Amino acid sequence: MAFKTPLKIVMAAALTLGASTAMAFEPSGKVECIAPSDPGGGWDFTCRSIGNVLEDLDLVPRSVQTLNMAGAGGGVAYAHTVSKRAGDEQLLVAASTATTTRLAQGQFQGMDADMVNWIGALGADYGVIAVSKDSEYENLNDLMDALKDDPRAVKFAGGSAKGGWDHLKVLIAAKAADVGKLPKIPYLSYNNGGEALTQVVGGHVDAFTGDISEAKGFMESGDLRILAVLSEERLPGEFSDIPTAREQGIDALGPNWRGFYMPADISDDAREYWIDAMDTVYASDEWKELMKKNGLMPFHKSADEFNEFVKKQIQDIQELSKEIGLIK
Repeated sequence: MAFKTPLKIVMAAALTLGASTAMAFEPSGKVECIAPSDPGGGWDFTCRSIGNVLEDLDLVPRSVQTLNMAGAGGGVAYAHTVSKRAGDEQLLVAASTATTTRLAQGQFQGMDADMVNWIGALGADYGVIAVSKDSEYENLNDLMDALKDDPRAVKFAGGSAKGGWDHLKVLIAAKAADVGKLPKIPYLSYNNGGEALTQVVGGHVDAFTGDISEAKGFMESGDLRILAVLSEERLPGEFSDIPTAREQGIDALGPNWRGFYMPADISDDAREYWIDAMDTVYASDEWKELMKKNGLMPFHKSADEFNEFVKKQIQDIQELSKEIGLIK
């Protein structure tokens, strides 16, 4: 005999389904974005730019408030997120390769990458290795061969401190090229990439290690020869003639990505909402225009792929940092 479900059971099931659907996360009220720096820096740009696009696309109920929290190279913001904002589903925190570098080198004392939720990356400023127009080095292999013969043969200039991201980029390439004796490779630290480039173009230092956005002006003037960009594929537009390290047989990647993490203990629904929101932002015309205007290159990872990428980048930076004696 066929069994007929009583109407009241059908209605109860429908009400339950409706309630569960209604409970799916959507932001309400104030959404905050912590920029772990003073106004005007890269993290500040990331928060304010993404906040504007989230508003334009109606992904937040009202404006996103940027909260500047400088200190310890991002450590103050990281500690605040871990210790005081667990479970906060309306907090985004700007991050970049500088964040993973400091995690890798133990500069966020007592904290690791598992203490937050990594939501997504929405663009990158890729690393380059470059020389002056009159340099004897015509390509990346020429330069790496010189280092193999004598690791002190080429002096590099960059805008980060020793052990910082600019220094690490050339070590990533040297390690991929099996140069060996990485601690002996000379690296000179300057206040910023512009100062380092001036030294290279002026013939005072052999090679530059930094980001493509920094090198653009001297590349356009013809004073700088970019030997390689540390990207998976050639960059679009005006940079398309620059060979990657990979196509020269050196498997080296150096993206200075821009992205976000969130506090631990948020719900799965909230995490999925913000992952989807970042995917939507990255695909939007508004964000593409902002990337083009500010020199950001295509780079997008989200959800589990981004989490795995962060862990791998931290592991690679740890190994390099140990190899050059920066950490034990």
